[in-house]
Amino acid sequence: MKARVAVATVNGKAYFFIVNELWKRKIPFLSLIPSESIPAQIKLVVTTPEEKQQITHPKILTYDSASDPDIMGSEVVKLLQGKAVYENVTVGVDPGEVTGLAVVADSVTINAENCFSAEETLNSIKNIFRTVDASKSAVTVKIGNGVPVFRNLVKALDESLPSEVALEIVNEAGTNKHTRGLKNGRGLRHIVSALRIAERQGHIYSRRKTTTELDSWERQDAAS
Repeated sequence: MKARVAVATVNGKAYFFIVNELWKRKIPFLSLIPSESIPAQIKLVVTTPEEKQQITHPKILTYDSASDPDIMGSEVVKLLQGKAVYENVTVGVDPGEVTGLAVVADSVTINAENCFSAEETLNSIKNIFRTVDASKSAVTVKIGNGVPVFRNLVKALDESLPSEVALEIVNEAGTNKHTRGLKNGRGLRHIVSALRIAERQGHIYSRRKTTTELDSWERQDAAS
């Protein structure tokens, strides 16, 4: 795949964080110094605020090494898609000892990761809203109900996410089907399950309500 992103910086710390994030997201890139000419196929140049003035290109994204590289990575994906704002964003969550997380924006998976604690899961979901404006995009977080800890996660999300965000409880039975033989095993299985949860229709959770709804849905799913 031809690189459409150039990383143009001589700042070693910034370069390290930028390229690690691009590798994580499997985004091909060229490494340049700011004074080099930009090849025609490059659609976006990532650099530092201090080096931006040395670059001539219509689309430049600046990154400060003190900021979160995940936010920069999400912006790269959005800009490569030619999007100013996503219409629909769905977050699939496969809760458990290892929690799979997948973010699908306008039918394209823009991020997928594993989280290893409730705090990390909550922070990763909250970080999405640093690049997605819930007042301009229709955002739904879908949480699988396969393990009891999903209840605590739903409550925490209800308390901390913008009120415009919809929450859905998804019956995750069968979402891990045909994943046991996947390369990278356990870690990838949780991400695949999260993607499948994002695709499913769930029960809409009324925001900032009691746990009565959770109890009711557990009984319905057990009977189905």
